[in-house]
Amino acid sequence: MKKTGWIVLAGLGAAVLVVSLVLLLRTGESSLDQIREQGEITVLTRNNGHCYYNYQDKPMGFEYDLAKAFAGHLGVELKVRTTGWQDLFDDLGSGKGDFVAASLTVTPARRRLADFSDGYLTVQQRVIVHQSNYNLDEMEDLNGKTVYVRRGTSYEERLRELKDRGMDIKVRLHDEVPTEEFIRMVAEKEILVTVADSNIALLNRRYYPEVKVGFPLEEPQVLGWAVRKGNTGLKEAIDAFFETIIEDGTYAKIHDKYYGNVEIYDYVDLRKYHQRIKTRLPKYRGLIQKESSKHGFDWRLIAAMVYQESHFDPDAISHTGVRGIMQLTEVTAEEMGVEDRREPSEAIRGGVRYLKKLHKRFDKAQEPDRTLIALASYNVGYGHVRDAQKLAAEMGMNPGSWSALQQVLPLLRYPKYYRRTEHGYCRGTEPVRYVKRIRTYYDILKREAISSS
Repeated sequence: MKKTGWIVLAGLGAAVLVVSLVLLLRTGESSLDQIREQGEITVLTRNNGHCYYNYQDKPMGFEYDLAKAFAGHLGVELKVRTTGWQDLFDDLGSGKGDFVAASLTVTPARRRLADFSDGYLTVQQRVIVHQSNYNLDEMEDLNGKTVYVRRGTSYEERLRELKDRGMDIKVRLHDEVPTEEFIRMVAEKEILVTVADSNIALLNRRYYPEVKVGFPLEEPQVLGWAVRKGNTGLKEAIDAFFETIIEDGTYAKIHDKYYGNVEIYDYVDLRKYHQRIKTRLPKYRGLIQKESSKHGFDWRLIAAMVYQESHFDPDAISHTGVRGIMQLTEVTAEEMGVEDRREPSEAIRGGVRYLKKLHKRFDKAQEPDRTLIALASYNVGYGHVRDAQKLAAEMGMNPGSWSALQQVLPLLRYPKYYRRTEHGYCRGTEPVRYVKRIRTYYDILKREAISSS
């Protein structure tokens, strides 16, 4: 009897083992249900300027915002776990996170380590050199050069391929040095050349205007999120999520927040800006901080706005006759109680107060759109922006969306459109350009704050 009992128990043990193995093999089907039951999902990412970082105690980053939207799509909370570059796939495999969102290009080598979602952003590896370097214009020019990259990256993979094809390239590998740091080293002539994906290269060009984004090193590649091998349920959920947010405009909004104005690049202007935030801004920083705090604005945004208006020059006069550090019209100055537009303290006080007044009037828009729309109004006038909003609504677009107004405002140059409005013709490309430049200057100041924290 005892023997029979042991046989029965042994049979049950084997059955449990078989069931466990089946469940293990079917993690793709079960893990998504587990995530929903637990009410949370953990993303593995990198702490850098294009994935995830904190600014004014708020989490930000292109990958973070997408991951946060994905968690919302699933109806769960998002947990963030930052890890070393070399540890991303190990941590994924050991269950320390559910998926990796870290600006990973999808390569054959990485597909052996994890399953990847469909691509959500196309990038291309580009050679990064100093502006003064005229000797690296094509692939063959890399012969005899030392290229600095992080170990374990797709850049290393590509450089190894080129070496295997006979190119005389020396590859200097570093552990846990972010791509942004290599770009800084090029800008300061500490190294000759590095490699960066185009999204990272264009984003960092504004922080380091001395660098030049050179020729492509590889064919275009896509970024994808990684899940554990066999986790088909989560992969399919991610693919469905990206399809949804691309269709409903959420993806475009997040992309625009971080990459929408990377094409605004003026080497001379950005170089001057970097100089003037060191030489001119300190004189007015206290005034800007005081007035910004009073009205609930980030002082760095207002500083960026002041630079766009006057380059921190209190004697600036535009071709239209507006004056001072905030370029106030006589009418606006009088309305805001500013007696002398050339007096910085008065002008900054009046300008920020006027921006707040505009901001309050666009109360149906959500942030950050509301602030961007208010900035456009400061530049081109409240009436023209209202006209653009009405046109946007007539065209089936969201009048509270800055991305929609970016498309509609330029139409106010054409009779077909401005004849239908209350305030008529305006150079609608100007406020679009104005806001884009402010966002670029603001981004640079934010980056400095993050780097120094």
